[in-house]
Amino acid sequence: MTILNYKLYYFLGIGGIGMSALARFFKHHGKEVCGYDKTATALTGQLQEEGIVCYFNEDVSRLKELLQRFKPEEVLVVYTPAIPKEHTEYLYLVSASEYILQKRSQVLGAITAAYKTIAIAGTHGKTTTTTLVTHILKSAGINCYAFMGGISKNYNTNLLLGNPNDPDAFVVVEADEYDRSFLTLSPYIALITSVDADHLDIYGDQSAVKESYFMFSERVKPEGTLIVKKNVDNELALTNKRLIYSLNLNTEYCADSIAIENEQFTYNIKSPIEPVHGVVNGLPGIHNIENAIAAVCITQQLGVKGEQIKAALRSFTGVKRRFDYRVKTDRYVYIDDYAHHPEELKACIQSVRKLYPEKTLTGIFQPHLFSRTRDFADTFAEALDELDVCILLEIYPAREKPIEGITSDWLLGKMKLANKQVLSKQEVLNYVSDHTPELLLTMGAGDIDTLVSPLEKLINA
Repeated sequence: MTILNYKLYYFLGIGGIGMSALARFFKHHGKEVCGYDKTATALTGQLQEEGIVCYFNEDVSRLKELLQRFKPEEVLVVYTPAIPKEHTEYLYLVSASEYILQKRSQVLGAITAAYKTIAIAGTHGKTTTTTLVTHILKSAGINCYAFMGGISKNYNTNLLLGNPNDPDAFVVVEADEYDRSFLTLSPYIALITSVDADHLDIYGDQSAVKESYFMFSERVKPEGTLIVKKNVDNELALTNKRLIYSLNLNTEYCADSIAIENEQFTYNIKSPIEPVHGVVNGLPGIHNIENAIAAVCITQQLGVKGEQIKAALRSFTGVKRRFDYRVKTDRYVYIDDYAHHPEELKACIQSVRKLYPEKTLTGIFQPHLFSRTRDFADTFAEALDELDVCILLEIYPAREKPIEGITSDWLLGKMKLANKQVLSKQEVLNYVSDHTPELLLTMGAGDIDTLVSPLEKLINA
């Protein structure tokens, strides 16, 4: 694998979920790995414990000192497109021109080229589905690598390693549509869960989003399999032969006899290969039944049997920050979720409502990106109006500069809900300490995760 020919792997944005998985992969192969990120997090702390050096300030002189130990051709710089183009280390590396810089997606494409790739794409559901597929395959003893877009709670990591000497090994990857990154992959199996508009700062409009997903569908190998959800098949003019799944429509893969028992969904999965009866999901939420159906569709193509699938679905404990129970007692429930798109908010809030119809639902949401907040403001407001109490944090900018007039107060003004306010993080902690909501939901893809442990401690106390 030529991507392993370098000695130093330097990451710009090493704390990102996809970037950190790559960093771990190269560290496993005995390479020197280090990198920069904007802030220290629990994930960068884990990387440091694993021997990967992380820096949290831009320092070109330190970078030069590091690079002096290697010939330029021995260094690979991996960067995320979210790194600002005015980042001083990035500017130095570009201007030096002797170093090889590759986007995260290019590096992932180079690694996966050595294996049969199972690539899972979609605006929503791809992280949970990727992690589910990985867990089913591992449980069934199938040799696979996995680059997951979240921290699996079963394995406490976003990277799982397989046997490198097996020429038939699989690699399961989350195929990221941001910046058209997934077009570097050549999947043996490709799955598309949804094609809702997102990242309009990159794509411009929904038609460009759909065009990109169509191009991804065309990258499936001739001997491979394309799998799509029914509404995706309706929206994309696909030309490849494909399998179609849905929640409960008359498609090749779907569920029936859906019921709730002991706050868990039970159901059967219809399949042309082998129906799976009496499924109990380890994860709540109607949307997670859809994710499970997709995972069953993929793993049955690889020969996994129904009883193995059923056992794996029951033992699956989920992904951190995906419908993640932090407190679950008779009196109090606190769930944390990564939802940051209006459709994800709707699915998450509706699932909580179905499970706890008698409890008053307090939601804390941190909008992610000024452009996304602007582009979907009305549908964000509509989704958040389904809460009983809504608290907004200020918009998390990530890679963006502020957009005039686009603020959390502006979004709040679009909501019809009476019990709503914008608070700082400290004010949120004060509010929860004073009110102790019986049903609390935190949502967002920014640094709202720094509130999760303090909120958990407050409610448990």
